[in-house]
Amino acid sequence: MTNGPEHKAPSGAGKHGALQPILAAFQFLSRFPVRAELDFTTDLLRRSIPYYPLVGAAIGAVVWAGGLLADWLLPSYPAAILSLLIWVGLTGGLHLDGWMDTADGLLSYRSRDKMLEIMKDSRVGAMGVLACVLLLMLKASLLTSLFQGGLLTSGLAIWLAPLWSRWFMTWAMHRWPKARQGEGLAAQFHGFSERDAWGSTIMAVTISVVVLLLTLLVSLGGMDESALLRSLLFIGLSPFIAWAAGTWAARRINAKLGGLTGDTYGALGEGLEAVLLLLAVLIFSN
Repeated sequence: MTNGPEHKAPSGAGKHGALQPILAAFQFLSRFPVRAELDFTTDLLRRSIPYYPLVGAAIGAVVWAGGLLADWLLPSYPAAILSLLIWVGLTGGLHLDGWMDTADGLLSYRSRDKMLEIMKDSRVGAMGVLACVLLLMLKASLLTSLFQGGLLTSGLAIWLAPLWSRWFMTWAMHRWPKARQGEGLAAQFHGFSERDAWGSTIMAVTISVVVLLLTLLVSLGGMDESALLRSLLFIGLSPFIAWAAGTWAARRINAKLGGLTGDTYGALGEGLEAVLLLLAVLIFSN
């Protein structure tokens, strides 16, 4: 997450009304074709953050739909690779860039200032490349396993993983200090309050309840009781695992950098997606 949104001409700032924060969230976090001229002020960025889980859910829904089509035409492994291509394409590699920059900095084992300097460099080093390759390999293998497990298994995981990972990113913005005071992408979210973070939580919970109701509706069609219980377990555990894993990672990053940056927000998002996919595989494959 090194590159912030381009500042559009204020001429379009008055359009779209209350939809502006939602549109801003989609423009900033994804490559969905949102045609809206927005003035990305600090206030608009702050107001868009509670909608991050909604963007995550939309990404998950499209990836799942593409994955189902690919899985229908191809074996599970190539279908997983194509799904991953859609996933990366929908985000424009924004969080993946943050994952690589964070790996370059933290794995350099230099001083705090030097690590921040490395992360600010637009060039990707060896550690970043290795971290990226290993992460994509892990996600591809997990998606393969999920596609082999069936429609509901893959759907729940792919829908909820990007949702709860982006939810935690919003809490990280509120809970931990900025490593670069007044600089970088993270500084653009100045003023993001606990109330805004709770707005993100309400959004994430609301979408998860919808997913839960859909799961229960599907179960009326004769779903195996064991599959239903595993599905409910995954839905219930996802936010807690995202919180626990994210908090552990954010604390370690904060200890090394004295705060978080835009890159580390992206790294947390990528890492938590992998953790939640792994949780799904552990629950559904045993």
